[in-house]
Amino acid sequence: MAEIITLAHGNGGKLTHDLIKNIFMKHFSNDILLQGDDSARLELPAGRVAFTTDSFVINPIFFKGGDIGKLAVCGTVNDLAASGARPLYVSCGFIIEEGLPVSTLEAVVRSMGETAAACGVRIAAGDTKVVEKGAADKLFINTSGIGTIPDGVVVSGANAKAGDVIIVSGTLGEHGCSILLERETLGISASLASDCAPLNGMTERMLAATRDIHAMRDPTRGGLATALNELAAQSGVCMRVFENSIPLKEETLGICELLGLDPLYMANEGKMIIIAPATAADNILETLKQDRAGRDARVIGEVAASPPGRVIMKTITGGSRILDMLAGDQLPRIC
Repeated sequence: MAEIITLAHGNGGKLTHDLIKNIFMKHFSNDILLQGDDSARLELPAGRVAFTTDSFVINPIFFKGGDIGKLAVCGTVNDLAASGARPLYVSCGFIIEEGLPVSTLEAVVRSMGETAAACGVRIAAGDTKVVEKGAADKLFINTSGIGTIPDGVVVSGANAKAGDVIIVSGTLGEHGCSILLERETLGISASLASDCAPLNGMTERMLAATRDIHAMRDPTRGGLATALNELAAQSGVCMRVFENSIPLKEETLGICELLGLDPLYMANEGKMIIIAPATAADNILETLKQDRAGRDARVIGEVAASPPGRVIMKTITGGSRILDMLAGDQLPRIC
């Protein structure tokens, strides 16, 4: 194998096939992928199917707590989990910049394979393209995911109802703050790492404990505030949250205060918002706290009928603050 990726690796010839055999097949190997056909043939149980697609352009591609490969699998799996689905299959497309070290690509692919195995999903199809140096930034990954939705599970951003509670599965903002510290020369020392993690195991256990869940959303780009605005608009309700109930690490708060950023808009890659009836809250919290990804779960607010489409936070000083959807971008290329 060559030491760096060249344009010839993307021409469909011998170098392309060597790359597929020695890197992708090596780390993604499964019975579906090894068929080697132009499309994968999948076995799906009868019932409803969830389908999602995403692209990942994060900079840097390796960061404390993960890398672009782990992020690509987790992001796709978590989108399916937020629909109440059990993820089964993932596809991946690689856009590689000429000159990328082959060792770097293999490290990313290895991470994707390990993460997929940990999630219980199979990487069933893929594609590779190579572009000229300067036409991309190292490596971009596009993924799609397919999962099945169990009978009796009806989870949608349009299902939140007045009287529901708002639960988050853990502390917020670590991914955004971690990437910010790694990317910028700020002279700030912190042990904070990205929360990048798959959540399908946690959500499957939660849905096994109760089907009484109305909506879920993973608050990635735009953070908690933006995700709640999306849910409020979909359901035509008001989301009311309490500032003193929102779980934040001291390091996250300190970094955001120092840099003038709002932690409620910082990205997360391993957290879930759950909207459910108040009567189900104790059962949900008990189940979440049994999972490593949900050990810091808590109720942070409630759903009200009005004003529809709004997110309002009760501040620690007793006042109220409207949380609008993120305008602009606090930190581009976060995922």
